[in-house]
Amino acid sequence: MEIQTAYAFGKKVDASFKDVEQKVRVELAKEGFGVLTEINVQDKFKEKLGRDFRDYVILGACSPALAWDAFALEINIGTLLPCNVVVYRDDNGKTVVMVMDPVAALGIIDNAKLGEVAAQVRARMERVVDAL
Repeated sequence: MEIQTAYAFGKKVDASFKDVEQKVRVELAKEGFGVLTEINVQDKFKEKLGRDFRDYVILGACSPALAWDAFALEINIGTLLPCNVVVYRDDNGKTVVMVMDPVAALGIIDNAKLGEVAAQVRARMERVVDAL
């Protein structure tokens, strides 16, 4: 099932959290993205608040070549990078993958050339989601 919001897109997958997380990593790599940051939200809530939470990981994905192009166009772009990809279990036991929409995020900057870079990132991320 496809999911779309004003700031993200993704889908629900009928597979285990671990399997989907691993598949996301593989598909990101195929599209030229590395995972620069990783936050296990479940572990952090347990550690910091002593509270249980669902399986939920935030992967900060970045394509070095596209990031290079973006920095050349807008030096402050680092405030909007990397592109977050989340994988989590929903209340019905499905695994959800959501990707920050780079066109929406970078659209707040009035720079048409940067919009072209964002569109390239979005196209690659759409392929990642489609492969799941």
